[in-house]
Amino acid sequence: MCLALPAKIVALDAATDIATVAIGEVRKEVSVALVEDVAIDDFVLIHVGYALNKISEEEAQRTLDLFAEAGLLGEEIT
Repeated sequence: MCLALPAKIVALDAATDIATVAIGEVRKEVSVALVEDVAIDDFVLIHVGYALNKISEEEAQRTLDLFAEAGLLGEEIT
């Protein structure tokens, strides 16, 4: 089973296609080479170090809420 998490882009290096994303207080570097037209403050689905596609802020929050309800995320992330 694959699981992709929604995250917000907080920094972006367009030259290397690497973004820093945030899930709550957690920061991680991911490749955005597979997604066109990403910008700081966009929300993306991430899986194994890659952004797969952009999603709306509302969809990101709904997904994080569902993960938290299922006990998959700590409260500090939602």
